[in-house]
Amino acid sequence: MFRTVITGIGSYIPTDIKTNRNFLTNDFYNLDKTHIDTEASELVDKFKQITGIEERRYVPSDMNTSDIGTIAAKEAIIESKIDIETLDQIIVAHNFGNVLKHTIQSDILPSLAARVKHNLGIRNPKCVAYDILFGCPGWIQGLIQADCFMKAGIAKKCLVVGAETLSRVVDIYDRDSMIYSDGAGACIVEYKDVEENGCGILSHTTMSHTYDEAFYLYFGESNHPNADPRLRYLKMKGRKVYEYAMKNVPSAMKECIDQAGVDIKDLTKIFLHQANEKLDEGIAKALFKLYGLNVTPEFIMPMNIHMLGNSSVATVPTLFDMVRKGKIEGHVLKPGDIVLFASVGGGMNINAVCYRL
Repeated sequence: MFRTVITGIGSYIPTDIKTNRNFLTNDFYNLDKTHIDTEASELVDKFKQITGIEERRYVPSDMNTSDIGTIAAKEAIIESKIDIETLDQIIVAHNFGNVLKHTIQSDILPSLAARVKHNLGIRNPKCVAYDILFGCPGWIQGLIQADCFMKAGIAKKCLVVGAETLSRVVDIYDRDSMIYSDGAGACIVEYKDVEENGCGILSHTTMSHTYDEAFYLYFGESNHPNADPRLRYLKMKGRKVYEYAMKNVPSAMKECIDQAGVDIKDLTKIFLHQANEKLDEGIAKALFKLYGLNVTPEFIMPMNIHMLGNSSVATVPTLFDMVRKGKIEGHVLKPGDIVLFASVGGGMNINAVCYRL
C-alpha cells in the first residue's frame, strides 16, 4: 500500500517580537473611517481576551517571503535526507507574494516557488515549481495537491511550503492589524510503500464557499479618512469570518475523519489554523459534539497563537514542527498517532487532512 508520507519538516519563526504593548500608541479607526475613541489599553486588553494573542513575530527588513520560505524548506530537506535534484514539485502557498519593507506592492514575478527553487540551487528542469493562492488553508491545500499528483503517478517527492509576511500588508489604523504576523513552514512528502496501518495521508477534504462569502477577506482602503484611496491593505469582516468558520469547519473536519475510517476517540492531535483562540476552541468543541461528545479531550489541540499570532499559511506547519520538536508544553507525538490538519480562510476556503504518523 502506497501513501504520501511526510519525511521532513522545517519552519522559520522570525526573531522580531511585537508585544501587545507595541500597539498602545496606535490610532485606530473603524471600517466606516470613524475614529475609535476607546482607550488603546482597553482595546488591547479586549483583543487579548478574544484572540489569545500576546505576541506576534515580524521578519527583518532585509528578508522577504521567499527568503523565509527557503529557510523552512532547507530544514525540511535536511531532515528528510533527500537529494534535492530528485524533487518532482515545489509547491509554495502564500497570499501576497514578496512585499518589500515600507511598500505594499506584491511581487510574484517570478513566482515564489521559482525563487525558492533558485535559492535552493536546484538545476533539474523536471522539478516543477509553482504557487497556489488559497488563503490561510494554502499549505494544507499544497499537501493535498502533492498527494493527488503522487496518486496519479506524476510525482514521487514534493516540497510543500507555506510562507507569509502579513506585517507588510496590514493597515496600522485597523484593529485587525494586531492579529497578523509573519512566518514560514515547509515539509517534504514522499510516496512510500507502507503497511496497511502504516503512516501517511489517510484522507482529505476541501470546500470553497464563494456565493456570499468570497469577500469576507479582501484587499481594501485604509480605515483612516485621509489615507491615499489608491492603496490597498488586508481587510477582514471579522464577525462574518467567525460565523462562517463555526458553521462550516467542524463538519468539514468530521467528513475528513469519517473518510479515513478513524474513530474520533483515536484522534491524537488537531493542528488547527491559528486564527483566534476562542474560535479554535469553539471549532474543536463543535467537532466533538458532532460525535455526541460533550467534552473536548485535554491536550487534543496544541496552540502557539499566544506567542506567534496569525501567520496565515504558516500557522499549521510551524505548529506541527514545534510539537514534533517538543517546543509546546504538554504536547508530544509518537509513531502511530493519528492527527488532523485543518484550516479556514480567504476565499472562503476550508480543508482538512487526516494523517497517521
